[in-house]
Amino acid sequence: MSDQWWFCLKHMSVEPERGCPNKDRLGPYDSRDAAAHALQTAAERNERWREQDKDWDD
Repeated sequence: MSDQWWFCLKHMSVEPERGCPNKDRLGPYDSRDAAAHALQTAAERNERWREQDKDWDD
């Protein structure tokens, strides 16, 4: 079993370490479940960064 998991943006699915090229994936993640939530995690991080940028600009 793989220790790292990826979310493939091309296939919109979770993959083990051996999968699509990294340019088409988000990761690595420590668990299959974390990889499955990659898009949600990215959206939450982007929102936090947007808020930080707003605070920085003010």
